[in-house]
Amino acid sequence: MISFSSDTSPLRGIIPPMVTPLNSDSSLDATSLKKLIEHLIEGGVHGVFILGTTGEFSGLSYQTKKELISKTCQQIRGRVPVLVGVTDVSLEESIMLADFAKAAGAYAVVAAPPFYNNIDQEELTRYYMQLADRIRLPLFLYNMPSHTKLTIDVDTVITLSTHDRIVGLKDSSANAVYFQSLCHAFRDRPDFVLMVGPEEMMAGAVLMGGAGGVCGGANLFPKLYVELYEAAMARDFEKVKIYQHMVMEISRNIYQIGQYKSSYMKGLKTSLAFLGLCQPQFAAPLCPFSVEEEMQLRSRFEIISASLHAQLN
Repeated sequence: MISFSSDTSPLRGIIPPMVTPLNSDSSLDATSLKKLIEHLIEGGVHGVFILGTTGEFSGLSYQTKKELISKTCQQIRGRVPVLVGVTDVSLEESIMLADFAKAAGAYAVVAAPPFYNNIDQEELTRYYMQLADRIRLPLFLYNMPSHTKLTIDVDTVITLSTHDRIVGLKDSSANAVYFQSLCHAFRDRPDFVLMVGPEEMMAGAVLMGGAGGVCGGANLFPKLYVELYEAAMARDFEKVKIYQHMVMEISRNIYQIGQYKSSYMKGLKTSLAFLGLCQPQFAAPLCPFSVEEEMQLRSRFEIISASLHAQLN
C-alpha cells in the first residue's frame, strides 16, 4: 500500500475532519464512506483527518474505529495523507490505535489531552512524551480546551516540539491570541505544522503564518475551503473576502439550527445527507434533528448550495 512518510514536506492546506458515516445500528456505513472520500479528493483537499471531534470518535466502538481506519486508508490509496485521531483516556489504547493506523498505511496520528483526570502541564508533557516514544508515526498535538478542560500551553508545545516524532499542532481553541503566540514561537520552525480548527478563522490563521485548516465544512464543500486557503496563501484579498463571506454564511445557517450544543454536528451531517454522502445517523448520545428542524435546515442548505455553485463554477 502506498503511504506518505514522515520525511515528506510539512503538511499544509485543507485537511477535513471527516464525518464518520454510520448506519442506524451505529455500524460503519462503508458505501457512504467511499462516496464521501471521493467527494473530498475531487474537491482538492490536501489530506483527510479521521476520528476527530467531527468524526464522533468518542461515541464509536474500537471495532468501528479500526474498520474506519482500514477502509479509509484502502480507499484513499496514498493519494493524500490520512491523519488518524487516537485521543483516549488510556495511554495504552492510544498506542494500540496508533499501531493499527501505522499498519493500515496512515501518515500521522493526532491526540488531544486525556480528558477525564485533572492534570497539570508537567503531567501533560510527560503523557505526550510517553505517547511519542511508543508510537511509530508522526504525532500532531490537538488543543481542544472546550472538550478536554485543558489548554496545551505555548511553553508546553515548545517543549514537546523537541521530540522528533511530534511534528505539529491542531488548535481548536478559537483563541486567536493563543494561535498568534504559537506562530510567533515557531516563526523560525516552518517544519512544525500549526493548523487551526474553527473554519471561520482559517484564512486569518494562514495570513498569520499558519499551515492551513482542519475545516468541518470542507466535508460539504471542499472546493470552497481549498479556494479560500489558496486565496489566503496568494494574498488575494478580494477572493478571500468573497470566500470568507460564504464560510460565514455556512456557519450561521448550517451550524445553528435549534438550541443544541451539538447543532454544528447535526447541521453538518444532515446537510451531507442532503447531498447523498451519508445518512443522518449519529453515534450516541447525539440524536437526529426533528422533522421540522430538518426542513428548516434543508431550506437554508439549498440557498447556500445554489449561491456556492454560482460563485465556484
